[in-house]
Amino acid sequence: MTQMVKNHVREKPVQSVERSLRILELMAERGQPLSLSDISHHLKLKISTAHRLLKTLIICGFAQQDPYSGKYLLGIKNFTIGYNALYSLDIRNVARPFLHQLVARYHETASLGILDQGDLIYIDQVESEKMVKMLARLGSRLPAHSHAVGKVLLSALSETELELFLKNKKLEKFTENTINSAEQLKKELYTIRKQSYALDLEETELGIRCVAAPVFNHLGHATAAVGISAPSSRVSSTYLNELAGAVKQAGKEISMRLGYKG
Repeated sequence: MTQMVKNHVREKPVQSVERSLRILELMAERGQPLSLSDISHHLKLKISTAHRLLKTLIICGFAQQDPYSGKYLLGIKNFTIGYNALYSLDIRNVARPFLHQLVARYHETASLGILDQGDLIYIDQVESEKMVKMLARLGSRLPAHSHAVGKVLLSALSETELELFLKNKKLEKFTENTINSAEQLKKELYTIRKQSYALDLEETELGIRCVAAPVFNHLGHATAAVGISAPSSRVSSTYLNELAGAVKQAGKEISMRLGYKG
């Protein structure tokens, strides 16, 4: 078995596949649209080679080209693969002890969520032991713009990714507090980026408040968010500030376990 592994390591990768993957890695690392010349220069590829590989990536859904600038960025399919990769890496195993700590300390439900194709998906949750509590069905797709966990993840999108989200998603209004205009949401996301946490003040459902903070991977990307949800009757404005500090600390510690250097 050991010998088989060694032989496999010595094998040369298929050049076109390796180059295509390097293009995807570069776009992911930069987090912004790149021109053909940028990609060619950074990866030391001929313009014609880079163009041919990008064309294939676009056809397969892994890349897309901005119709106005002509620059290239990651395609939607990467969201799906990233979502499945989270299960493979099992970020839940890393985060779960911290969810338990939050519940033990505050006696409210703690959750872990990700963004997939513009939707919020809760991938783990530790319930409050109280009779009245907030629960979300794991794996279900929820509107990101009205949940604290979702807004944290939206705040981490690039400008291009956010515009794509706004183009493809209706900002549905669930309560009188729900943000349902693009300009309002952009202002909210700016505030979230500055303070490193998000609030849901009865924006999804009356009587429920939530606070959430980002979780970063080893590349510094906010791939998940951790949050605490509770009935509004138990969460005053002062208490929200305390919970915000707690989820920020939990998010920081989970991130460090995932290799984030800060």
